[in-house]
Amino acid sequence: MNKMISASLLSLFLMTTPSLAAMPASADKADAPMNVDKASFVKVVTSSNVFEIESSKLAEQKAKDADVKEFAAVMIKDHTMAAEELKKAAKLDDAPPKLSPKHAAMLDLLKGASEQDFQPLYIEMQTTAHMEAVTLFAIYAKGGDDEAVKAFAAETLPKLETHKMHVMHLVAAH
Repeated sequence: MNKMISASLLSLFLMTTPSLAAMPASADKADAPMNVDKASFVKVVTSSNVFEIESSKLAEQKAKDADVKEFAAVMIKDHTMAAEELKKAAKLDDAPPKLSPKHAAMLDLLKGASEQDFQPLYIEMQTTAHMEAVTLFAIYAKGGDDEAVKAFAAETLPKLETHKMHVMHLVAAH
């Protein structure tokens, strides 16, 4: 069943992705199709970082395969660092970050997943989360309204692209 889910996710990704020949080599080379304001960007990224960290802590405990656990450890490290860098760039206070309703629901779904369903669900959520993150960071890096946060987005984007490629390898392997 895991292979079927993975194949379905990969097929969906490939069907919904424009021709690779028409795509820029990296998302940071693409023109921003729209602008996102600082407050919206910070709100989404803050919630996303909390989701990445908390879901990956669960994966370290509940995932079956070593490669998934290793990916989870990288997510915790990199997204904790990104949260700190965003805090500095956006001059955020020390208030605890909040999960959006979407991310809270996703985390609850992972917490309630059976042992058999946890790992494929985690991989699926990470795939979606990183495709969304790469798009958001590319848009903000091109057209953001705050120079420090824009620089943060541009500097963080390559790492997110690496995460996306890593999770796509997990999809193919599982």
